[in-house]
Amino acid sequence: MATEIKVPTLGESVTEATIGELLKSVGDSVAVDEPIVSLETDKVAVEAPSPVAGVIKEFKVAVGDTVEVGAVLAIVDEDASAAKSADEPKAETPDAGAEKAAPAQAKEATASDSSQTLSPAVRRAVLEHGVDPSTIKGTGKDGRLTKEDVIAAAKVKGDTPAPAPTSSAPAPAPAATGERREERVKMTRMRQTIAKRLKGAQDNAALLTTFNDCDMSAVIEAREKYKDLFAKKHDIKLGFMGFFAKAACLALKDVPSVNAYIEGEEIVYHDYVDISVAVSAPNGLVVPVIRDAQDKGFAQIEKDIADFGKRARDGTLTMEDMKGGTFTISNGGVFGSLMSTPIINPPQSAVLGLHRIEDRPVVVDGEIVIRPMMYIALSYDHRLIDGREAVTALKIIKEAIEDPTRMLIDL
Repeated sequence: MATEIKVPTLGESVTEATIGELLKSVGDSVAVDEPIVSLETDKVAVEAPSPVAGVIKEFKVAVGDTVEVGAVLAIVDEDASAAKSADEPKAETPDAGAEKAAPAQAKEATASDSSQTLSPAVRRAVLEHGVDPSTIKGTGKDGRLTKEDVIAAAKVKGDTPAPAPTSSAPAPAPAATGERREERVKMTRMRQTIAKRLKGAQDNAALLTTFNDCDMSAVIEAREKYKDLFAKKHDIKLGFMGFFAKAACLALKDVPSVNAYIEGEEIVYHDYVDISVAVSAPNGLVVPVIRDAQDKGFAQIEKDIADFGKRARDGTLTMEDMKGGTFTISNGGVFGSLMSTPIINPPQSAVLGLHRIEDRPVVVDGEIVIRPMMYIALSYDHRLIDGREAVTALKIIKEAIEDPTRMLIDL
């Protein structure tokens, strides 16, 4: 009996997706709920599983096709799977079995290598670093290669000493061809959506950015003092993002317009804080949401962030993880950024940008001292948020970071 595999429901307001990867080939066996196609939506990559066990008879789509919810992806033949299973127990002579085993194993290994489909980001990394993807063990979902796997393998390759020459005669140097290459890779649906949303934010909002700087001494001292106890009790590291998330909650409570957005001719205010955290994933930037951050402690916020980061790398974030959000925090400092003007995440009206920490000379009580400083930036929609409100909100965040006790006594 043949069963059609269709595009599953993708989430609220999402009606179509792009075929990102065929996880199986025609003739492959599939188990119940085993993924056969990877789909790229506007926000996340999702997988379409087979509801039955069988053998893939036919694919109705190809990589790059745009499909709507309910469209047929593939045909699975359940009878073929049963027939294949029935044939397997047949007895064979020892010699015949041995003769067939080796070619079968070789064929299986070859098929495994050839069926490994690389994402555009991984493919570019392979070309740039000159590594063989078939020799790398993938850490992504279902053992798939990630960009980080390729980079790690390239570092190991670079650290490995070159073998000694077997002959005293020098090897001829390869002739320089002077060839210059270009590669054209179609934008993923997620990258297209990111581009469209960010450009839309610039076109529709009156964007402005205000800056300040934070003395990180108190936060660094608190982390050093309590990091071991914190990790032992909560099984998670105490990071900087927890401090900034709680500081943002204080600021948004005192300046509610920064936590609001415009909808038509109305302003929508929120009595809760859902913080979108910008996370770098192999396919692009994603913004999963820490819900009700105002009610969560440092430990739960750090656990949420760590979980989002891991699932972003594995490609297992869901549409629900990124739904909503009233305010965004983007940490460019992890990549070395000194200062930036982040773009708001529509329909939100503000985003906090964090940057790298570096020792700088500052004046304290009339004396020049060296302190670990960080520039912070708040980009906001000037249609809704006045300059006084934006500056006040950023100042509250600065003061809370420089004196974390404020977060405990709600100042």
